[in-house]
Amino acid sequence: MCCLMVALCPPAEAEPAPSSREVKKARQSARERSKELGAATAELVTAQSQLDGLAAEVERLVEAYNGELVRLRQAEGLYAQASARLAAADAEVERVRQEVALLATESYGGQTPMAPVIGMIFDQGGSEGALHRAGVLAQLWGERAAILGRMDDAQKVAAILRTQAANAYAAQQAASERAETAKSAAEAAVARQQEETRELRARTEVLRHEVDKARSRAKLLARQRAESLSGGLVSGGSAMGDVAANWALTQLGKPYVWAAAGPETYDCSGLTMRAWEKVGVRLDHWTGTQWTAGPHVPLEQLKRGDLLFFGHVKDDPSTIHHVGIYVGDGQMVHAPQTGDVVRVASIWRGDLVGATRPR
Repeated sequence: MCCLMVALCPPAEAEPAPSSREVKKARQSARERSKELGAATAELVTAQSQLDGLAAEVERLVEAYNGELVRLRQAEGLYAQASARLAAADAEVERVRQEVALLATESYGGQTPMAPVIGMIFDQGGSEGALHRAGVLAQLWGERAAILGRMDDAQKVAAILRTQAANAYAAQQAASERAETAKSAAEAAVARQQEETRELRARTEVLRHEVDKARSRAKLLARQRAESLSGGLVSGGSAMGDVAANWALTQLGKPYVWAAAGPETYDCSGLTMRAWEKVGVRLDHWTGTQWTAGPHVPLEQLKRGDLLFFGHVKDDPSTIHHVGIYVGDGQMVHAPQTGDVVRVASIWRGDLVGATRPR
């Protein structure tokens, strides 16, 4: 029953060619979008200027952080030196303290400088013994005074170095805090810069896509109307090239997907392969062999349907990274990149390396 009903249904009529009013309306829409882009571009210029100023501030803050890191390393070095000197001074204090402790122990055990004096009082050995004991007494008092003097000196030096070490530690802590503050400021500025850059780029891309879509639709409608009025063939290209170019224009708005070749999604060489397939020309799904699929055409002799290639070195197909199909007026249809759609764009890009006319 379904098959019968389909068979009885009259064939669908071809869609009528766009009217001049539709073409005019599409062109007006493109102009309005262009005006919006112009106004938005002025805003973007201001935003970019502010972004440039922010970038300069970011660089200043980053360099301020770098400076604080240098000062922190210097403060850490000074603190390490002060700590080492203090450790040596404390070791000297401890060594002298042990000598004083030994002196105190001897005094407590009766071995004091006064023992020779007592012996001298009760000495019956005459003046020679007395002189000997007097010499011993002087030596003992001198050694004791020297030990106590070294103890006093060592403690004074240690106190001075302890103050220096404390000051160095305080300086290190202050430098560390300044470095952390500078780091936080730099990180916040960088994050703000990145966010504003993303927003600026996103706004720009949205506006450009809107304008491209409007221009693409206007060009498509104008082309379809011109074809209708001229009997289906637009001057300026070969019959096969026109068919390929016209078919490519019917794919506008379909998403770019890597390695896709239709019918709903395309990558660049997938789109051109399918376009020339419509006229019986088989191309590989690769820009490398599409580049050699026909004679190379001078850019001033381009015709509709010619393939335009973008890369770096003409003699090395592996450097060609993109292809589009020429549709006239310096424009091409192409599948640009991930996140984009099939659209019309200018052929004049810095990486344009040449054109091929498939056969």
